[in-house]
Amino acid sequence: MRTLYRASRVHTLSHPQTGEWVLIDDRHVQRVGNGDPPEADRVVELPGATILPGFVDTHVHLTRTGSAIANRDVEAAGSARELLALALTRASDGDGPVVLLGFDESRWEDPTHPVLEELDAVTSRPLVIHRADGHMALANSAAMDAAGIRSDEAGVERDANGAPTGRVTRDAVERLGRWASASIEDNEIQELQLRAAALGASNGVTAAHEMSMPHWLGLRDLQVFLGHRDRLPIDVAPVVATMDIPQVMDLGLPAIGGDLPMDGSIGARTAAVMSPYADSEGSGTSYHSDEELETFFHAGHMAGLQVGVHAIGDAAIEQVLTVWERVYAALDSRERRHFRARRHRVEHFEMSSTSQIERAAMLGLAVSVQPTFDRYWGQTGGLYDVGLGSDRAARMNPFRTMIERGIEVGAGSDTPITPFDPMLSIAAVEAHHDPAQRLSRVEAIRLHTAGGARVGHQEDKKSVLGPGMHADMAAYDADPMTVETVEGLRPILTVSLGREVFAR
Repeated sequence: MRTLYRASRVHTLSHPQTGEWVLIDDRHVQRVGNGDPPEADRVVELPGATILPGFVDTHVHLTRTGSAIANRDVEAAGSARELLALALTRASDGDGPVVLLGFDESRWEDPTHPVLEELDAVTSRPLVIHRADGHMALANSAAMDAAGIRSDEAGVERDANGAPTGRVTRDAVERLGRWASASIEDNEIQELQLRAAALGASNGVTAAHEMSMPHWLGLRDLQVFLGHRDRLPIDVAPVVATMDIPQVMDLGLPAIGGDLPMDGSIGARTAAVMSPYADSEGSGTSYHSDEELETFFHAGHMAGLQVGVHAIGDAAIEQVLTVWERVYAALDSRERRHFRARRHRVEHFEMSSTSQIERAAMLGLAVSVQPTFDRYWGQTGGLYDVGLGSDRAARMNPFRTMIERGIEVGAGSDTPITPFDPMLSIAAVEAHHDPAQRLSRVEAIRLHTAGGARVGHQEDKKSVLGPGMHADMAAYDADPMTVETVEGLRPILTVSLGREVFAR
């Protein structure tokens, strides 16, 4: 079926740059043009509207996003007392584990976490409260016992007397996540993923890269996703955080690793940094040895996969670059061209220095950045300032430098850590804490469309509106290119792969 969409303006991000209508033939764009439109089986009139290519979010976690939708109150909690009160309310009904998601103590006036005694006092049921970034959780004694967390497990924080505090990271938080996920039925997982994808569609997202985390959620979460992937309202490409290359190849996936952590997060103080944190003695944690990483990188590349990892701290970024340089040095000139074309990717890359950016560009690495991180935590007095000190915080997330040095850069939300909302992310890029790193409106929109498509090797089908491209687009009642601010701007219609997946 051929459908014609008539609007006041169509921004193609290609040639011609603008039009007045888009003709779609099933899943693909047939034409974009001006003047009298061609005949079609169906006509959709959008008077006064502006159409843009759909946004590509390079970093999402669908199941956790679906869960977060039901945890908005946890996200809004302003203190440890409020958080415990929410946990008590949840625990007063039903049985089984009590799992909350999304608190961020960096926004509290007093960022002190509840301690184990307070968590135990809430309920005798297993209680887990995940921090927004997923790299840290609070757990009562019943939850740690039920999850089988050993007394010597990596990531179990202890006080000066050697007693658990209730705060867990690393292996312990992963074990808690897998244990809690086991209590969710397959149909519930499907519903959570569907809600998350629908949320993206309502914000103009038409494609996303799902960062599957079997070490947190178990392999079943991926299996459920693959079973109904084609029925989701947006086009979602999975990338599995594993080093099991045969498994990924058996699944027929073109990429591996994705959000596979080389370190943790700044909020949990587990991101691997070269100098200690400003407010603690630690320097975070490197999760893999150089030897382990080199074996994985080399094998993944030789298997024809795009290999990706999560690296936030400058020490983690240094490890990733050093190991990739070893792999690259072992290749001949022809193999090196193929290597650069593969666009092996790094998620986050937040504390990258100018020299590290240059090295990444020389390797042809692609980077998935999260601009809303800067909006939430990069401002004066924010999480990065407190945890890293003002000098290091000032150099965080140098988006413009990455782009100008030739790195392929795309933008993602890391939802549910920050909202599944590209317009908020665009506004964050325009208001970066460092004026020298800000992008113009057109540059920011391209970062969230063409940038994301190129990071995921999807540029031959996504990010522009032209003949043969996927029919991925969104219509707005104000022109996103010219409106004073895009923050809060929502589509009136979203089309993904030719399907009208959101309308208001």
